[in-house]
Amino acid sequence: MLREGRDSDAEGFIALIGACWAEYPGCVLDLDGEVPELRALATYFRDQGGALWVAEEQGRVVGMVGTRPMREDAAWEICRMYVDAATRGAGLAAALLDTAEAHARAAGAERLVLWTDTRFTRAHRFYEKRGYVRHGSIRILDDLSHSLEFRYAKPLRGLVVEALDAAAAASAERVLSDLLVACVAEGASLEYLPPLAPERARAFWKQAATAVAAGTRVLLAAWHDGRLAGTVTLDLATAENQPHVAAVQKLLVDPALRRAGIGRALMRRAEQAARAHGRRILALDTRAGSAAAALYVAEGWSELGRIPGFEIDAAGHAAATVFFWKPV
Repeated sequence: MLREGRDSDAEGFIALIGACWAEYPGCVLDLDGEVPELRALATYFRDQGGALWVAEEQGRVVGMVGTRPMREDAAWEICRMYVDAATRGAGLAAALLDTAEAHARAAGAERLVLWTDTRFTRAHRFYEKRGYVRHGSIRILDDLSHSLEFRYAKPLRGLVVEALDAAAAASAERVLSDLLVACVAEGASLEYLPPLAPERARAFWKQAATAVAAGTRVLLAAWHDGRLAGTVTLDLATAENQPHVAAVQKLLVDPALRRAGIGRALMRRAEQAARAHGRRILALDTRAGSAAAALYVAEGWSELGRIPGFEIDAAGHAAATVFFWKPV
């Protein structure tokens, strides 16, 4: 049962958090020295304008999550997110986070932020699956556990396109890999044939994150109502005599969210990024007659030429590849 948290849940909160921390060597719950608010947590969140929820099973606290407003740019923080080990894998964590996100959205949040210990790798995978990416520096806490924390964040409302730095790109690998696999399965012209093995997709995005760190690639990601729904890359590693040129690659949009303006928003943001990096000419290629080709034409790209039979589909049928360019 999911309900609002109460101060009387204190013993359950303390036991749950203590058990979760005990899964990781070196994590110490110093209740009175570091987290005395756990003794009256509902009041603590209410005084900050936030809210707290608890998942209860046979009278025992098995999950919890809180959210509260932050001072920065209509952002809300997700915090105190814990699930009992015995109940994981059944959707409880998703239900808790759904509840907290819905509350923040209804309260006007434009962005969500959370902090998680660098040792909590299971939590990282969960948040990344939900569209959160690493954002900003690691936080150092002066506590008995010698905690270091990652900051994760994501836009929550509407269609938002952002550039990912190397850390964010690495944390987005799983979601972007799933997106690449799904788009290849749909028959997109992406240099791969279906079925694309997940490990091959992950290898591509690992390479992309490395290129972002080296400054030779720009990686853009699009969120649609809090869901990481699309991406495109801008390759800056051009020839020595082409410092003003960049290549647009891997435009991907979640097949379930097509025709929502995501591809168009990504392409326009790619053009802005190109100008910011001093690039005046962009180039790309795709399968002739594809939805991507129609988008590029609509966005003012000029066809340079075609090569008949340049690529094949999963059935072995040859198709022409069309090459585009655009001055920016």
